[in-house]
Amino acid sequence: MGGKELMIELNDTQKALVEAVRDFVEKEVIPIADDLEHKDEYPEQIVEQMKEMGLFGITVPEEYDGIGESLITYALCVVELARGWMSLSGVLNTHFMGCYLINKFGTDEQKKNYLPRMATGEIRAALAMSEPEAGSDVQAIRTKAIKEGDEYVVNGQKMWLTNGLRAGIVMTLVKTDPNADPPHSGMSMLIVEKTPGEPKPAAGLDVGKNIEKMGYKGVETVEMTFSDYRCSTSQLLGTEEGMGFKQVLDGIEVGRVNVAARAVGVSTRAFEEAIKYAQERKAFGKQIADHQAVLHHIAEMGTTLEAAKLMLYSAAQKKVAGERSDLEAGMAKLFASEACHEIVTKSLRVHGGYGYSKEFTVERLYRDAPFLLIGEGTSEIQKNVIGRRLLERYKLT
Repeated sequence: MGGKELMIELNDTQKALVEAVRDFVEKEVIPIADDLEHKDEYPEQIVEQMKEMGLFGITVPEEYDGIGESLITYALCVVELARGWMSLSGVLNTHFMGCYLINKFGTDEQKKNYLPRMATGEIRAALAMSEPEAGSDVQAIRTKAIKEGDEYVVNGQKMWLTNGLRAGIVMTLVKTDPNADPPHSGMSMLIVEKTPGEPKPAAGLDVGKNIEKMGYKGVETVEMTFSDYRCSTSQLLGTEEGMGFKQVLDGIEVGRVNVAARAVGVSTRAFEEAIKYAQERKAFGKQIADHQAVLHHIAEMGTTLEAAKLMLYSAAQKKVAGERSDLEAGMAKLFASEACHEIVTKSLRVHGGYGYSKEFTVERLYRDAPFLLIGEGTSEIQKNVIGRRLLERYKLT
């Protein structure tokens, strides 16, 4: 299957790219993903192949040496990558958000400086937003960037940086006006440059060790500490301070589409593993797919997966059209991530005791799925966003 049954029209370029990623996943990723994941090993060779395919520049405009494709194409490629191994889509996600932010809000000089190298994967991006005391409550961040002449002096601590060690730039949300009221009006985004792969990649900057996780292995997740770190004021994203909160919320919308795409990819693999196993495994003289309880699991998984796909496509199309899409992105992220958790759990139940064994892929999927309930805003936060937007849309007059 692997997402072949699409419900949107693709042009020839999109079809070729998605099919190329699907073939790559089948041949190069699936045979080794379980082994790499169990070892928590960074997939160096696979990432190099992703560079060669141009995947790091899918959405970078052609004038900056990228492929110049839309969020829809990117989302479909993420589905295929996550179907093989969710961590690969994690390698791309924060990089993609960095490309998006620089392309949309960056100065001409910033675009020329970063986007061509980001398109090839020469430099990769991470996003530093969360902090030890500020996760979903973004306005509570404490990291400050105080201007001294033509430099910012940055102090604070960031948490949960995917790609934080290997990234060459880190899109960092800071407070340039700590006394601003409301707090979000004093927040800005800095493009922090650093040496990839180094625990002390710049003066005043420290990258912590990889945080061990239940799932989502192979891709590093680190903390980052700023201690009188200095960078030029030219590293401010755009030209105006106080725009960081708006910028990061825009970026999170595309990040939520990414998480929904990951969820569809993981769900697709869990469904495939279950329906295959249900036809191979026999119990009481017949394949277990013929037992009503298993048949019901299969029906529910397939139906929920189709609904998640439709919500993903709807959110991506709305964002591509340039319309406000926080409602659709929130709905897609909420539904697809919850659906993924449900589908993976049903797949494990179809597998029975074997599903709890590391010899079967569903065990890995079962550990990966909970991350999607948390990443880019918890389900509870999504419900708050969705509820407020629905009240705006259907406000009584």
